[in-house]
Amino acid sequence: MTDASDAARRARRDGLGVALATSAYGISFGALAVASGLDVWQTCVLSLVMFTGGSQFAFIGVIGAGGLAATPAAIASAGLLGVRNVAYGLRMAPVIGTSRWRRIVAPQFTIDESTAVALAHEEPRARRLGFWVTGIGIYLGWNLTTLLGALLGDVLGDPRAYGLDAAAAAAFLALLWPRLKQRQAIAVGVAAAVVATVLTPVLMPGMPVLIAALVAVVVGWTNWFAPGAAVRRGHGRNEPGEPAGAERPPDDPQGPGGELEGLP
Repeated sequence: MTDASDAARRARRDGLGVALATSAYGISFGALAVASGLDVWQTCVLSLVMFTGGSQFAFIGVIGAGGLAATPAAIASAGLLGVRNVAYGLRMAPVIGTSRWRRIVAPQFTIDESTAVALAHEEPRARRLGFWVTGIGIYLGWNLTTLLGALLGDVLGDPRAYGLDAAAAAAFLALLWPRLKQRQAIAVGVAAAVVATVLTPVLMPGMPVLIAALVAVVVGWTNWFAPGAAVRRGHGRNEPGEPAGAERPPDDPQGPGGELEGLP
């Protein structure tokens, strides 16, 4: 019981920390949305209804560059970025709980941050708490700071000068870092980051994220960099009766790196 309570406490703490960091960036969105031509009320409605930061920034970015004539492109860009939430929903379905009201409201809170905090924990109750605390906390904080940013946009100037755009990224890195303990996890993260960085300048918003996610799935599914992957790919030889692909301990002379490795 103590372990479960400790896990739940950590989930609440992580959720609140991520909510605070992400909500701070809402000031930037509010100010930039008004600067791109939206009214204060339009900016607030966008956060209340759309509520997915990447899609919102993509929308106002296109509107700001092309005006109302660019609305179809803005909707397409925001939609592409929002596609990832479908995958999050499938993954979070067994986490959120079974009651009808939870399943009705959960899609509104199924975002990058709530999914990341939930999956950072192993205990079922901790995962559920992490999801709800993060999702509801960010929804409240994001909409409040969106209003503040929209009202104070002229006073604040360019909000990116305050480094608020790095707050959400820092929160994600803090969640990701403890999981980077194996080569496979590092390979997935590096591959996705490199692809997204290379493609961002040349593709419309939303596409780099989707392609990077696809690369991450492929690298993770192939499991090339996992311990013992060389044995599973046929570089080791199993004894008669030994299951195919079974890993040998490091001190086994016939295992990977053993003195008999490679001998007939």
